[in-house]
Amino acid sequence: MAAALSFPCALDTATKQFHLLSSVLSGIIACRIVYKLTAFVSRLHFKGYGKLTDAQKVEWNNRGFSTFHALFVASASLYLLLLSGLFYEDSRDELVVNRTSTLSNSTLGISIGYFLSDLAMILFHFPALGGLEYLLHHGLSMFSIILALLSGQAQIYILMVLFSEITTPFVNLRWYLDVAGQKSSKLYIWNGVLLFMGWLVARILLFIFFFSHIFIHFDQVKQIFPLGFYSILVIPGTLAVMNVLWFWKIVKGLMKTLSKARHGRKEVTSKGSLTNPQLGAAVHTCVREIMRGDGEESERRKANKFW
Repeated sequence: MAAALSFPCALDTATKQFHLLSSVLSGIIACRIVYKLTAFVSRLHFKGYGKLTDAQKVEWNNRGFSTFHALFVASASLYLLLLSGLFYEDSRDELVVNRTSTLSNSTLGISIGYFLSDLAMILFHFPALGGLEYLLHHGLSMFSIILALLSGQAQIYILMVLFSEITTPFVNLRWYLDVAGQKSSKLYIWNGVLLFMGWLVARILLFIFFFSHIFIHFDQVKQIFPLGFYSILVIPGTLAVMNVLWFWKIVKGLMKTLSKARHGRKEVTSKGSLTNPQLGAAVHTCVREIMRGDGEESERRKANKFW
């Protein structure tokens, strides 16, 4: 049992330990700064911000630093995975699962700082900022990141999963527009389309590539210390199941919208097909119906007051 829980420590010097602590602290401080900046900028440029409830203001500001973290970690992960050459097959003699760099360690440390900050807010305001699924997501994410950071192994797979955070800005923008009463705006519609496409790429297709990469490099993956080996198989699998369940809800909503469009106001030709103008109108109607709820006129009035 002790052998299974033990792992190689990559933080074997005081310098590396200081770097880890400073990265985590930097992540916490950055979250605090962005939280305050979000509130400051919102008070200046969005007149409706002052009309929000205290709970809505907290979530508004919280989503500000979650967006900041998502953009940062997705950009850093993309660079490390595709542009830096760190994980190219023949760039180094060491195994791909054992490769690290100062930037990769810093990225993981800052992410730990973010997850600690967000988790603290979720617990303090529970369940206003998220339920048990958020606690599960953050807990599993931090556990995996800490193992990879302390051991110096499997960072390539942690970075792949962190890149999936690229969908977070679209989720947050959808919430902002909803609160602002702009569910009927073009921005809301296109954001919904981008969220659907982003989720498909970053949380479905990417995870398929993730497990394919593990299968192809399984001879290297088996050399990861026992706790890390089983974690890299179980935790991403759990997150993948959650992603598929959420994506299935999106697909069902799209199917429902297509069904409504088929029985909508647009006429079809006698052969059962749409003419070009009708097809364009039907697609436009379909996209609008995806994100549109009831009471559009009241939402427009609310939006005018907010902005």
